[in-house]
Amino acid sequence: MGHGRNYVPTDVISRYYRMKGRAVLHPMGWDAFGLPAENEAIKKGIHPRETTTRYAANYRRQMTLIGCSYDWEREINSSTPDYYRWTQWFFLLLYKRGLAYRAVGRQWWCPECKTVLADEQIEHGTCWRCHKPPYKRDLEQWYFRITAYADELLADLETLDWPEHIVAMQRNWIGRSEGVEFEMAVAGTDESFTVYTTRIDTVYGMTFAVLAPEHPLVNDGLGQSAITTPERQSEVVAYCEEATRRSELDRVQAGRDGVFTGAYAVNPLNDERVPIYVADYVLMGYGGGAIMAVPAHDERDFEFAKRNDIPIPVVIAPPDWDGAPLNAAYNEPGTMVNSGPWDGLPSEEAKGRIAEWMEEKSIGRRTVQYRMRDWLISRQRYWGAPIPIVCCAACGIVPVPESELPVLLPHVEAWLPGEELGNASLGRSPLANVPEFVHTACPQCGGPARRETDTMDGFACSSWYALRFASPHYTDGPFDPAALAVWGPPDLYVGGAEHAVMHLLYTRFWTKVMADAGIIPFREPFPVLRSQGVMHARDPETGEVTRMSKSKGNVVTPDRVAETHGADALRVYLLFMAPFENNTVWEEEGIAGATRFLQRVWRLGNEVITARPTDKPTTQLTTQLHQTIQRVTADAEAFKFNTAIAALMELLNAMSAHHHTHGVTAELAEAARAYVLLLAPFAPHIAEELWARMGEAYSVHQQTWPEWNEALAAGEKATLIVQVNGKVRARIAVPADIDEETAKGIALTDEALRRYIAGKKVCRIIYIPGRLVNIVL
Repeated sequence: MGHGRNYVPTDVISRYYRMKGRAVLHPMGWDAFGLPAENEAIKKGIHPRETTTRYAANYRRQMTLIGCSYDWEREINSSTPDYYRWTQWFFLLLYKRGLAYRAVGRQWWCPECKTVLADEQIEHGTCWRCHKPPYKRDLEQWYFRITAYADELLADLETLDWPEHIVAMQRNWIGRSEGVEFEMAVAGTDESFTVYTTRIDTVYGMTFAVLAPEHPLVNDGLGQSAITTPERQSEVVAYCEEATRRSELDRVQAGRDGVFTGAYAVNPLNDERVPIYVADYVLMGYGGGAIMAVPAHDERDFEFAKRNDIPIPVVIAPPDWDGAPLNAAYNEPGTMVNSGPWDGLPSEEAKGRIAEWMEEKSIGRRTVQYRMRDWLISRQRYWGAPIPIVCCAACGIVPVPESELPVLLPHVEAWLPGEELGNASLGRSPLANVPEFVHTACPQCGGPARRETDTMDGFACSSWYALRFASPHYTDGPFDPAALAVWGPPDLYVGGAEHAVMHLLYTRFWTKVMADAGIIPFREPFPVLRSQGVMHARDPETGEVTRMSKSKGNVVTPDRVAETHGADALRVYLLFMAPFENNTVWEEEGIAGATRFLQRVWRLGNEVITARPTDKPTTQLTTQLHQTIQRVTADAEAFKFNTAIAALMELLNAMSAHHHTHGVTAELAEAARAYVLLLAPFAPHIAEELWARMGEAYSVHQQTWPEWNEALAAGEKATLIVQVNGKVRARIAVPADIDEETAKGIALTDEALRRYIAGKKVCRIIYIPGRLVNIVL
């Protein structure tokens, strides 16, 4: 049912826009390669080819059960050769453009999954799939050079209609910063290290320096530190080893205390010696793995200095500073103090002046850095798209010719990670055990060569799939340019926040590469994104509320819910239980309300159908009908499905009251007909049945969406008097049944009132229903 929080709303939107006369492409496919699918196959003891086929069929059955109106003629599967042929083709495109490369690097290794993981796949110190702790090891891997697009990936976020929290997650992950890089000598040695800072204006306030646990000066990989004093060697080495078992995200968020190395560094601007610590909140991949610590002007450094009794001199004075010690770090602009020749300057001006001076003296240089690293795509697993590369002793790394694609994934029985030859310890894929796959001829010289045995990260397959839906059976390329010209990029993408720094970021990168290669005319894959909330459920034994998940044992299946309540009740409850973007908890009692609502619709609809309407005077029902059409239309387009359902419930109450008082009138019959059309996207099965019983043409989903009459929707009007501090400042025409929240909102945002309330604090608002709003400033 957790998946339904995504699939049902998109189906509502698709059905709605079809009724609005739009051509709608609403496809479905299977992201079948990769760790999740293979781990499930391992768990079940069944070959992943079989489990993915079986699960896809079951998914399709369940999606049909709950009424998802997918175009199944466009179904795709990333694990089929006709699909991954083009994933491999894209790999070669990236390779030709210098964006795919092989390098040795210290990477996360999951001993449970027996493969490397990208930084993005470490969640709270554990593997994103098996939730076991990984560790770092040196391996030769394939990467995609996503950092080449860092600036554009960051800048183009401003062009997207995405939830702000998703934009913020990508912005923070890319992590662009402008700063100054300079060398610090280690006192009494020939060693030095590079420091990067975005706050060179605070350099005179440096009272210690911190190195990352992976920094070669404190960890040479052999249990020794080049700068640590003998009495501190064991403590520093133990700290570094423990830190490498934690994810970068956990290290940054935890902010643990570090350990003193016994060594000192020299500040090149004032020649003062500062102690060197090692701490795991400093990351090797950002800023060179070393920071200058200025406790008076950085929160983390302030807390660190307090705990370790390190001086905290102020070098940027806050406004009206009296010279007293600070109670907390001050990180805003101010006036330079205790900073030698820069005293008295505004700190923002000093930042540029100090950087210029350091460049003139050749002791520093301005630079831009990013937190994002290149995308690690190698996986030492069987179930993935083979990387189309061969290694030849004479020619080196050679790409497989496009004419020889796809490089087929062989069907093997020994597919488990690390099976037989101990490849887990070697960091090799099970494909390394398949001689007929490994041994091949070099495409360049014809001599003996070996195929690359790593497979691609599953996210490579999902970085372009949306474009395949435009022409899933096209054989001359990944998609038909003519079909893509008709559809363009998806008008709407719906997905959870868990995709923010993996799938969504990777797809944006892939799309920009395609645009630069001239094969698509746009640079963003998903201009509009909506992100659903997470479905939670109670543990059947403990009652604990956690995310609905198979691993938690709290899954509620659509089969059981549909069998008990019906598929339409399932859909209505999913839509009504909470705003689309909010997290929510599955409550079995809640769906009973959705069931009762639909039973009332069914009863009233059939009573209208079987009766002969009487011709009685028009009542308020027609007004409410047109208001409901207006509300449901606006709410559907704004993804406010819960309030759209609420509006339908309110109209049903009004129709039932009308029926009780007047019987079946022509007005009620017309309202019932329009009601079925409004209900159709939300409860498609019951709407189709009622529509047929009304004697209308098949299908309700091919009918025109109802339109409202502005005059009728306006209903009765009232004049809302708006006062500011008791004085009448405006009279506004509003609906007679306006509620308090709406009335206050209209008053506060009225253009004529802005000059009276701008810059002033609203103490309270007095409301007299339907008549008056008094804003007290």
